Amino acid sequence: MGWLFLKVLLAGVSFSGFLCPLVDFCINGKTRGQKPNFVIILADDMGWGDLGANWAETKDTANLDKMASEGMRFVDFHAAASTCSPSRASLLTGRLGLRNGVTRNFAVTSVGGLPLNETTLAEVLQQAGYVTGIIGKWHLGHHGSYHPNFRGFDYYFGIPYSHDMGCTDTPGYNHPPCPACPQGDGPSRNLQRDCYTDVALPLYENLNIVEQPVNLSSLAQKYAEKATQFIQRASTSGRPFLLYVALAHMHVPLPVTQLPAAPRGRSLYGAGLREMDSLVGQIKDKVDHTVKENTFLWFTGDNGPWAQKCELAGSVGPFTGLWQTRQGGSPAKQTTWEGGHRVPALAYWPGRVPVNVTSTALLSVLDIFPTVVALAQASLPQGRRFDGVDVSEVLFGRSQPGHRVLFHPNSGAAGEFGALQAVRLERYKAFYITGGAKACDGSTGPELQHKFPLIFNLEDDIAEAVPLERGGAEYQAVLPEVRKVLADVLQDIANDNISSADYTQDPSVTPCCNPYQIACRCQAA
Repeated sequence: MGWLFLKVLLAGVSFSGFLCPLVDFCINGKTRGQKPNFVIILADDMGWGDLGANWAETKDTANLDKMASEGMRFVDFHAAASTCSPSRASLLTGRLGLRNGVTRNFAVTSVGGLPLNETTLAEVLQQAGYVTGIIGKWHLGHHGSYHPNFRGFDYYFGIPYSHDMGCTDTPGYNHPPCPACPQGDGPSRNLQRDCYTDVALPLYENLNIVEQPVNLSSLAQKYAEKATQFIQRASTSGRPFLLYVALAHMHVPLPVTQLPAAPRGRSLYGAGLREMDSLVGQIKDKVDHTVKENTFLWFTGDNGPWAQKCELAGSVGPFTGLWQTRQGGSPAKQTTWEGGHRVPALAYWPGRVPVNVTSTALLSVLDIFPTVVALAQASLPQGRRFDGVDVSEVLFGRSQPGHRVLFHPNSGAAGEFGALQAVRLERYKAFYITGGAKACDGSTGPELQHKFPLIFNLEDDIAEAVPLERGGAEYQAVLPEVRKVLADVLQDIANDNISSADYTQDPSVTPCCNPYQIACRCQAA
């Protein structure tokens, strides 16, 4: 049986932990009627099958499962790309990478970031009177005007990129393991290829580095504290708020946690899931005790699990990409197979979102931008087109279908970054190119071009195991429609106001609070 599923310089001063360009407005914060608050929580590298309510045999997500029972769970929900920066850029713009310019990840030494002519969700809501904050991973540029405080966020606390992109004194669990930061002078170390340089991982609060290297063992609790403080202060101000929490979990390195010992047989990954779940639970509890009736909480992920990390990677559930695994490599993160972009997703808003509902609507991270803008009674930026749509009717139980078509950009395993060569059309999925990312055993799958695309019927074959017969009636009926929707979107993009990201690199832009200390060390604030 098949499965159906899912500016330039802020003139600001600090007030109550926010960086505020309008001091009087922050102090005298005025109520904006019944405009809702928004909390968007984005997990990192979490598999669809990691959510207990979806699939997991071992229940490591009690708080998330409770949220699912109190709200809506989406089983056919998709990241807008299968890797970090492009997925996050699409969340904050509602546009695919071919439009917003972000088609691959930014580096520690990146000069640029999300193009400055792209308008973020935070900028739209800030103009609509919202207090805006981001806790966690940014990964859309950290140098100069690309910093989150210049992209619409009043408050920022977090790491500017992935937390494996710098050394720490508490390295946690990685595959292969990475060493701690150097403590003193010594010969340069021959690091593993997957380990970053001897520049320590920085933790920012607004424009300042407050800790370098970051203590990963206490990072989750710091995020929970800062998130709950933000909610409390924003609520007290009388203004509506947007809080974007971009978790470090479940990206490696997994932290050495202080949680109680797990029952025998539970994995390091399971312990990390439980820590993440606890963090989410603390944020939800704060919402429930402070602004429950008027706050929309949306939980999802940036892409599928990173299979090359072996036992430190999550579960794709039933989305095993069997056609690709027979060719070699992984069908998860960095690929356009379902395991790369189908992600867990939950919506929670007491009194508005129906309780204990499972939705099979075809939805995307791209939809967050236009949906939140509509609910905030704000206006979409002019002079550009969007790939996401307002899905309020789905969220409130008044409509079911969602999208008819989605496009899954190439994300590293095969083809040009950002190119649209995988098409979802209702229950069908077509591939004009295939390839497997690096798997646990180190293998990769060959890049294969398909003049006549592989087409899978996901209703009958959720594992993407056997494509339709090319000469069969079903294939012949679907193929013209696949070609048409792909040609239409490419023409639409060609006619759009598109951006181009600056991927130039310069070592001098590496975040460093004290260049005179080994590994850029500085004391925690």
